[in-house]
Amino acid sequence: MLCQFTVKNFKSIRDEITFDMQATAISEHENRLIKDKDGELYLPVSAIYGPNGGGKSNVLESLHILVAKILRPLYATEDSNTYPFQMKKIVIEPFAFEMIKKEKPTEFQLFFRTSQAEYRYILMVKKDIIIYERLDRIKLDTRRRSALFERSDEEIILKGVFTKFKISDELSETLPLLSYLGITYKKNEVIKDVLGWFESGIAFLNYGNPIQELRMAVANSEAVKQLMIEMIQEMDLDIVDFRVEEKENGRIEVFTSHRVNEYEAELNLSEESSGTRKLFGLLPFIAASLLDGTTLIIDELDAKLHPVLLRHIIMLFNDMEINRQGAQLIFTSHDLSTMNSEVFRRDEIWFAAKGNAENSKLYSLVEFKNENGESVRKDAKFDKQYLEGKYGADPYLKKIIDWGKVNV
Repeated sequence: MLCQFTVKNFKSIRDEITFDMQATAISEHENRLIKDKDGELYLPVSAIYGPNGGGKSNVLESLHILVAKILRPLYATEDSNTYPFQMKKIVIEPFAFEMIKKEKPTEFQLFFRTSQAEYRYILMVKKDIIIYERLDRIKLDTRRRSALFERSDEEIILKGVFTKFKISDELSETLPLLSYLGITYKKNEVIKDVLGWFESGIAFLNYGNPIQELRMAVANSEAVKQLMIEMIQEMDLDIVDFRVEEKENGRIEVFTSHRVNEYEAELNLSEESSGTRKLFGLLPFIAASLLDGTTLIIDELDAKLHPVLLRHIIMLFNDMEINRQGAQLIFTSHDLSTMNSEVFRRDEIWFAAKGNAENSKLYSLVEFKNENGESVRKDAKFDKQYLEGKYGADPYLKKIIDWGKVNV
């Protein structure tokens, strides 16, 4: 699972920001938390709100860029059609509005957990060149901490279980050491554990082609298809089944079966509403995440999705009877119908907004304090106060207009 992610000097993100999936000590929906084997508590969902251009998408994109930076070398010799989004050219852009920041590296720090350990991975990159890299581990059963490697401009130091590894003297300065180890020592248990999370423990939607990827998601698992059908029926749609048909040149077509009373008819997915088409782009990944316990990242989850369906999807992850594997859903949204204390804890609501220097800021509702130093009450009307601009991330305007001061 994703524990915590920090990024600095990336696109609109000038200063260090941290996105945290660790649960804070608040008395809200305590039965909706993921409890790991060592007793640590994590959030199953988090939503980022804010105005267009505030930096919501850049927060998620920075995480996507980091994951792609690691995976791309691993897939470089394989069929690129199988891994389309990972094979796209990676461009790591620093903060654009300060010359000094353009000359500084972009910094990433990632904490994540597998069934065996918690890892901390640090990567600093300047114009595609690796400036610094480090990997550390804490074993969950013994709580033993160990450094695995550290790389700087001057040297590479292998530590712990990596001590016996050999590194080429001609290691490319643009190639992450973690990727190199994945290529060279892919059978090593620790390497498999770390890179297994990058490959299968986290997934991104809206960076590829969801409908095309539906073929792989459904074809690989009958359980995914069955859970999709169950979710569709729970949403009170009249779709009782669907099938995926292979066409020439790798194209697919999806056909949905509808039943109204005793009459059943089949439609091409292209004939369905935009909302239904969006569901078929989403549900394979929702189902796979819940079944496998992965972290699913979605930009603009609410786009073309009815608020009732949006709430239903969120509550699937909140329900620990359904979400038995510890899956996580992280998304950006403009929809305010779900911004309330029934759906979210305060530490699950995040805001992205721009400062005076066009720099994005990120903070959660639980850490927000007003000008009097008061925290937001857990029974507050989150959506209403957000619209009033009380959380510092007005959804529509850079500044609130005080209509009482306007001459009429």
